[in-house]
Amino acid sequence: METTLRGVGVSHGVAIGEVRHMGTAVLEPPAKQIPAQEAGREQGRARQAVDAVAADLTARGNLAGGEAQAVLEAQAMMAQDPELMADVDRRIAVGSTAERAVYDAFAAYRELLAAAGEYLAGRVADLDDVRNRIVARLLGVPMPGVPDSDHPYVLVARDLAPADTALLDPSLVLGFVTEEGGPTSHSAILARALGVPAVVALPGAGELGEGTVVAVDGSTGEVFVHPSEERKAELAAAAAERRAALAASTGPGATADGHTVPLLANVGGPADVPAAVAAGAEGVGLFRTEFLFLDDSERAPSEEKQIAAYRQVLAAFPEGRVVVRVLDAGADKPLAFLTPADEPNPALGVRGLRTLLDHPDVLRTQLTALAKAAEGLPVHLEVMAPMVADRADAKAFADACRAAGLRAKFGAMVEIPSAALRARSILREVEFLSLGTNDLAQYTFAADRQVGAVSRLQDPWQPALLDLVALSAEAARAEGKSCGVCGEAASDPLLACVLTGLGVTSLSMGAASLPYVRATLAKFTLAQCERAAAAARAADSAEEARSAAQGVLSGE
Repeated sequence: METTLRGVGVSHGVAIGEVRHMGTAVLEPPAKQIPAQEAGREQGRARQAVDAVAADLTARGNLAGGEAQAVLEAQAMMAQDPELMADVDRRIAVGSTAERAVYDAFAAYRELLAAAGEYLAGRVADLDDVRNRIVARLLGVPMPGVPDSDHPYVLVARDLAPADTALLDPSLVLGFVTEEGGPTSHSAILARALGVPAVVALPGAGELGEGTVVAVDGSTGEVFVHPSEERKAELAAAAAERRAALAASTGPGATADGHTVPLLANVGGPADVPAAVAAGAEGVGLFRTEFLFLDDSERAPSEEKQIAAYRQVLAAFPEGRVVVRVLDAGADKPLAFLTPADEPNPALGVRGLRTLLDHPDVLRTQLTALAKAAEGLPVHLEVMAPMVADRADAKAFADACRAAGLRAKFGAMVEIPSAALRARSILREVEFLSLGTNDLAQYTFAADRQVGAVSRLQDPWQPALLDLVALSAEAARAEGKSCGVCGEAASDPLLACVLTGLGVTSLSMGAASLPYVRATLAKFTLAQCERAAAAARAADSAEEARSAAQGVLSGE
């Protein structure tokens, strides 16, 4: 008998297949004592296992490229964290085996993160994965991970570690479902990059029996267990209709009555550019530059290295617009040479522009490299600062851009509610705004973007978040400047229409989402988008907002 479960749809498409569960986690190693004379050997075993796991994660990142590479390199750095390794050595010195010392040291660090208010709770899943890989290597047992199967399947897991998500084979993994996670978790972002249908934050996902047939709708968040033949046919027809609409939709982004909405791509480095170009991106709305700085946590990349990487991306969009975000270090992207190691609350501490203003040499080198990378290219370069809180921040960034001789537009990201509330003031110092809806939701609702338990507050359909978007767009319109969205909200086709109705002037997203958004925008006029936006803002919950907008656009 068919039953319906509902989670959060985070990656478009439909998948129908049998359930296969993620490999079980590593068992807790026994707590046995070793003689003192064996401590040196055990410490050596621990270091070898840690180095091997870090090398494996880095290799997986190199294979995956793009955003996945940055995530996996961060995990590799986590594996080799000096403080963690010192704790492992101390535990072995007092009699623990290598595997037990690793297990206990990671558990202690996990508790520290939880005690800090779970602002880094999203990193806990990454930490657990690193621990499991090291312990598995020490025990000589298979790594936990994606099941071995010759037939396509729907992958079900409590959560998916980046190392597993990054190398999923779309020809075998039809889609995936997780019990935890949220719309802006690493797994969700990577799923969209892969174009794999996915539903996260689904209660009871782990109870789905191995081999059970399910139908996963990554757009609605619905998972149909034992779907009827009628349901399969209905979903297949909807998927076919969607594919036909995508194939027919080409060219610049625009509403049905010709109101232009440039559709841009989010890229994490040169590896993401081919997919963006193939999907018809009109430029880049968010070029994340962290990938360069994660290569070496001890020092910033040279100016020459930065110039070469930036030029690769800029050259791919002649006459196009490329918006570069300067380094956003801190919080979940710590760098030893930049970010404090002892911050009690990193997400609310020194991160983004605050970090760069504390290290003006790093900012100056990056801005100079961008200026040189753009020389001789017919590209429209724009540079923006992350985590701008007020006009003083915006002025400090604009002054740094001018001092570096940067011939580009300077902008500010709106990720903090204060920036949305005082957007017009900020726009007196910079030339454009770009809304990072992932962090804006996190700070608006005091809801960590990686914690599944608060995923409803991370839903970009929350009316309070839409109010902040509207405030920013209205301020930009009043100042005669632009206001784009580069957060994950832009990848939702229906929400893209609402954002357009709120006055947003461009939308940037993962390449896989571009055809969906382009096709949906083309169905509706600007007036319809504006009515849908008003209906969504008048609602009292994310679910009501989506339903209200859907009703307006479907003519109900």
